[in-house]
Amino acid sequence: MTTKQIDYCIELARTQSFSRGSENMYVSQPTFSYQIKLLEEEVGFDIFERNGKGATLTPAGQQFVSFLSNMREDMKRAIEQGQNFSAKYRDNISISLMVRQAIYFLPEAIRIFEEKQSHVQITPKFQYEGGMDSFLKNETDILFTLKELTKQLAGTTVHELFKSHIYLITGKDDPLAMKNIITDEDIYGRTLMVGGGSPALLRSVQQKLISSGKISYFNSPDHDTTLTNVAAGRGICLAPGFLNDHSGQFAWIPYDCNDTFNCVLCTHKTDNRESLLEFISTLKKLYNDVVAFPL
Repeated sequence: MTTKQIDYCIELARTQSFSRGSENMYVSQPTFSYQIKLLEEEVGFDIFERNGKGATLTPAGQQFVSFLSNMREDMKRAIEQGQNFSAKYRDNISISLMVRQAIYFLPEAIRIFEEKQSHVQITPKFQYEGGMDSFLKNETDILFTLKELTKQLAGTTVHELFKSHIYLITGKDDPLAMKNIITDEDIYGRTLMVGGGSPALLRSVQQKLISSGKISYFNSPDHDTTLTNVAAGRGICLAPGFLNDHSGQFAWIPYDCNDTFNCVLCTHKTDNRESLLEFISTLKKLYNDVVAFPL
């Protein structure tokens, strides 16, 4: 299977016309049709059902073309990244984190680092799920995670970055948004969004509130859904401060609790590049220098 055959297949699925498809791909119709036929012979099933000069996808073809479209987009991004890298950089450091805001100072760290190490590219990879597996497979160089999740990791160096507190998230017009700190009593009588892959510490706090019998709760599958529910007035939620994007869309009020999330960076023990250690040092310095920044 060639990239041309993939492009021809996707284009025929889009236009449902051999003549239009070949014209859009700047080849003759016989060449276009022949390459589609070769592709079908290779995969062993009919991708298209012919009807005169046109074609529609078979059920198997619909699934196949959907996969091809995703693969082609991944290939396009890989080529673009390769072009960017070859044009300017000689080395790359990839960092996996679940959401952009998890490391608030990441953009600033990249800027400072690349002023000194202009030949090294920093590549963030946002993996809401699967970040740990990606790191363990050596697909990423740095992993942002919680220290509690690193106990069973072998061959890993853990770099402590910052401690993050628990906050209550409400709409900005919610009466609780006026408070400077939230106690359990403030939450009684309200509906609390829970679940969504919450860390163990947060689940413990949520369960304590639920077991009081003084709140209602609503299961939410992930953080984005939770924020949507909060915006819709369906409830409030507790969350780690590192998820705050500081956009001002919601009120984030400190929750009266001494427990904190120990946020760390993991690297592979075998990776001793000076550039890697310098980048981590840059990030740590930004967090150490900050004064009264809500985390």
